Amino acid sequence: MQTDNDTNTTSEKNPVTVYDVVIIGAGPAGASAAIYTSRAELRTLVIDKGLTAGALGITNKIANYPGLTEEISGEELLDRIRGQARSFGAEFISDKVIGADVLSETKTIYGNQGVYNGHAVIIATGSMGRGTRVKGEDELLGRGVSYCATCDAAFFRAQDVAVTGNSDEAIEEALFLTRFVNRVHFLCPTPELKAPQHLVDEIKANEKVTLYPAASLKEIIGQEKVEAVRYALRGQPEQTLAVTGAFIYLQGGKPITDFLNGQLELNENGCLRVDEEYHTAVPGVYAVGDLLCSHVKQAVVAAADGAVAAMAVEKTLRGRKQVTVDWSK
Repeated sequence: MQTDNDTNTTSEKNPVTVYDVVIIGAGPAGASAAIYTSRAELRTLVIDKGLTAGALGITNKIANYPGLTEEISGEELLDRIRGQARSFGAEFISDKVIGADVLSETKTIYGNQGVYNGHAVIIATGSMGRGTRVKGEDELLGRGVSYCATCDAAFFRAQDVAVTGNSDEAIEEALFLTRFVNRVHFLCPTPELKAPQHLVDEIKANEKVTLYPAASLKEIIGQEKVEAVRYALRGQPEQTLAVTGAFIYLQGGKPITDFLNGQLELNENGCLRVDEEYHTAVPGVYAVGDLLCSHVKQAVVAAADGAVAAMAVEKTLRGRKQVTVDWSK
């Protein structure tokens, strides 16, 4: 639904760009929604933290997705779905959403790297948010604890910092830090990094990075600011690293809705409430996939959510009561 005032540049270049639909998250739900909205010639922007930021992206083997006759990784399946959406004109931006205004007629999404606007929003952020914090994390947040290297790296110039995580988001943030800091101690909670191989190769080759496989972060230590982190390698006693910063990119099992700041109604489990077309109580705002907590967590189910929501968005933006687009073409 392009208007005369809309522009064709991306939000990073022009903050007043208004898309027809902004999709937050590019797992099977968000990426499938992008296929349908872009195929319907709606200007579509997808904001995502990376291929391995969600549950499907870190799945080793997929064998039960319809149409697949061979086993492939979740990362490869996602790459195919996103490629299909791109072929229809969907635009993908790598960014972490940190806030949103979804109550206004034009929705505004705030990322670390830009501001993005849309007539409609589909939230597909999944359920890998963290509920349990590391000891000392909350107390030292903003005093050495950070969730955004691109925001805070300059404050740690020529210092030693720790990064914990195993996704491509964690790796990209650690690599960004190497432009400023003296050394990055990368604590990977699993034996192997779960990210595209080119990123794995890049961080392993970086002389400013010390990699700690199978390292579990136990505590962030400090009085007024971060002074050290305590960690344990699998099967070994706990150890302490002297650092002035701790950048945390761990994943959990909680619906990711913190960026909404209470603007949408949640149920007792922290999940968003939607109707049969995945519309929330706020006009123009939809939610799909695992953050709904309402069905079996399977990629094909999340993809179906995305398709239904996308058709509802198209119908609403074009002012119709029934879907009339021939989606088979």
